[in-house]
Amino acid sequence: MNPQVQELIGLLQVEQLEQNLFRGISGDIGSPRVFGGQVLGQALMAAALTVEGSRTVHSLHAYFLRPGDKNARIVYDVDRIRDGGSFTTRRVVAIQHGQPIFNFAASFHVPEDGPSHRAGMPQVPGPEGLTSDLELRRQHIHKLPERLRAVLHAETAIEIRQLVPLDPFDPPVAPPRNDAWFRAVDRLPDDPVLHQAMLAYSSDFGLLRSALMPHGMSFMKGNVQVVSLDHAMWFHEPFRMDEWMLYTTDSPFAGNARGFCRGSIFTQDGRLIASVAQEGLMRTKPLPGSSLQP
Repeated sequence: MNPQVQELIGLLQVEQLEQNLFRGISGDIGSPRVFGGQVLGQALMAAALTVEGSRTVHSLHAYFLRPGDKNARIVYDVDRIRDGGSFTTRRVVAIQHGQPIFNFAASFHVPEDGPSHRAGMPQVPGPEGLTSDLELRRQHIHKLPERLRAVLHAETAIEIRQLVPLDPFDPPVAPPRNDAWFRAVDRLPDDPVLHQAMLAYSSDFGLLRSALMPHGMSFMKGNVQVVSLDHAMWFHEPFRMDEWMLYTTDSPFAGNARGFCRGSIFTQDGRLIASVAQEGLMRTKPLPGSSLQP
C-alpha cells in the first residue's frame, strides 16, 4: 500500500482505553495546530466502535472549541446517548491537557428503503489532466517558510485537483465558488466506516476557501486569520474514497468576522453522496511588512 495512505489509515485509528474511552495520535499537515479534519475522522471512528455494525453514520455535527496540540495525544470520551429501534446517537468530547477541544454528535441509521431524489452534479471537466494541489505547492515552495517546506512538499494520501487553480500567495478576487476533484491515492480496505472517516477528514480541506475568494484573501498570503468554528456533514449513499469525487463548494454569506460555506460531494458518475456545511473565523490582519496596526 502507498505509505502515505497507510499512514493516514493509521492516523484515523483510535486505541480503546476503556468501554467508552479512546485515544488517538496527532499528525502534521503544516498547520500550526491539529488539523480539524483529523479530529473529525478520529471522533467518528471512536463513536462507530460503540455502535452495532449494521448501522452507519448519516449525520454529524461538531464544534471546534480550542486549538489542538500536535505534540499531544487526544482522548475521545464517547457518550452512548441513545440506542433506538432504527437510530443510534452518540456524543463525543475530544480532550487534551484536561480540557475539551472539540464537541461532536453523530447519528447512525439502519439501512431502509424509501422515496429517493437527488441534486444533479455540476457540468464540469473531469479530473484527467488537471494539476494536483501538491504540484501547485511545489511550484511555490520557495515562497514558504523553511519550517513548512518539508511538510508541504511531501507526498500526500489525498490527491486534490482544483478546477481553477489559484496562486495561494496572490489570489485574485473571484466569485465565492470552488470545485475540486479528490480521492485517496491508493486502494483502501473494504471498511465503510474507514471510508466515511476519511471523507470527514478530507471534507475540511479548503472548504473555507470559497468565503475568502471574493476578498482576495488566503492563509498563505497572510492577510487573514482563518479557523474552523464548526462542521456539519450528512452522508447520503455508499461511496469509495479511493475513487474520484467532486467537491463543489460555495459561500452564500460572510460577515461579523465569520464566513459560512457549504459543499456537495459527488461521485464521478454523478451521485450526490454527502453534503457539508461549515462556518469559520475570518479575522483580517495587516499583511506582513505593512505599517498598518491591527
